[in-house]
Amino acid sequence: MATTRNRFKPSFRIDGKSSKIGSDAPKHYLYPFMESIISNLKELGKIRTSETYTSTLRSFKRFRNNRDLPLNKIDSDVMIAYEAYLRNCGISPNSSSFYMRNLRAVYNRAVEKRFTPQRHPFRRVYTGIEKTLKRAIPIEVVREIRNLDLSMKPARDFARDMFLFSFYTRGMSFVDMAYLQKKDLRGNILSYRRRKTGQQLFIRWEQCMQDILDKYDTTHSPYLLPIIQLDRPMDERKQYVYTSHKINRNLKLLGCQLGLSIPLTMYVSRHAWASIAHSKNIPLSLISEGMGHDSETTTRIYLASLDSAAIDNANRIIISSL
Repeated sequence: MATTRNRFKPSFRIDGKSSKIGSDAPKHYLYPFMESIISNLKELGKIRTSETYTSTLRSFKRFRNNRDLPLNKIDSDVMIAYEAYLRNCGISPNSSSFYMRNLRAVYNRAVEKRFTPQRHPFRRVYTGIEKTLKRAIPIEVVREIRNLDLSMKPARDFARDMFLFSFYTRGMSFVDMAYLQKKDLRGNILSYRRRKTGQQLFIRWEQCMQDILDKYDTTHSPYLLPIIQLDRPMDERKQYVYTSHKINRNLKLLGCQLGLSIPLTMYVSRHAWASIAHSKNIPLSLISEGMGHDSETTTRIYLASLDSAAIDNANRIIISSL
């Protein structure tokens, strides 16, 4: 006779609409509960969030040597021990806080579903965000990067081009660059919708942007840049992630070549654009110094009500100063 355990198939819904769970199901355990949330996030198309939850779960499993934990046994002692484990592994405070915040969100969902009473297990661990070292570079360094002779190093040349394209397009994030399509460029206006926020942006097309496009053959591709290629076996997201890692590795080599004190990555181009714009007295209503997670909301608030032409003029001032 089949056991209840064999018949059980966990079914959680993070939207609260459904929670059919067997009477003796391991619904009060962290791993199956968190895995069900991850599965639901994927169904909702929230791939990035599902990936961050997956990485958090993997980290916590390593800490626990893969031993599951009842939700009602998660307390401040467990979280303090996990925080100490992360610190001993060399994990930065911000990364540790990132894992803690993800676990807290899952735990609070379990509390909402009454799978466990609220024990406030995260009250004694760090869940804030420390300010990191400024990752901007001055205009002189951007000019040096642009003027490097990389004709004998095609991988670094491509990385440099993607860095500059991001800078030229007001610090466009790499994921948005990857998914740009040719139809997004109409006349002298490039339009795209940010994948992170859904906000639609318009950028005046400049010759320096076209010069980068002219270097690469994308004749048989609907994409504007040669980041995602249809004839490759990997799906689009895997290509974007793989290419992102490859570009950042080569940018770091360029940074070492130039003797930079900070690791050069695609993200530095976002910081650089904001910092250089600010140094040229471009109003803060047009820019936000920080282009990371903390300031994304502020940036959206500023840009939501701005005249696109004003931003384009700011961009032209920065490009012309190179």
